Amino acid sequence: MGRVLLSGMEFFGYHGVYPEEKVLGNRFTLDLELDTNFDEAMRTDCLEGTVDYAHLYQLVKSRMETRVQLLEHLGYGIIQDIRSAYPQASQIRITLKKHQPAIGGVLDFSGVTVSYPEDFS
Repeated sequence: MGRVLLSGMEFFGYHGVYPEEKVLGNRFTLDLELDTNFDEAMRTDCLEGTVDYAHLYQLVKSRMETRVQLLEHLGYGIIQDIRSAYPQASQIRITLKKHQPAIGGVLDFSGVTVSYPEDFS
């Protein structure tokens, strides 16, 4: 087993419940961890034996372009897209951060972590 990491992916999107979020948009940061068996890639040096990082990024980017209200729903959709493309992934964890959210106070970000399976640690 091994773990693939994509850390600090940045996107601009219009996700949120409040009207101003849907108009002004916001900056989002996403970290992705994916556990899979890449023994073949280690032995053969072939991309087919692992997960294509560029393809993973495109899956995330595509989902980030689809407007939703809740980060939880967004994270779930990303995980479903990854599971569909890479069924060999045994565990997936996404941490999704919304920078300077419209909550009436000052903070760096709000965020959620969504995992498959749920007990991934």
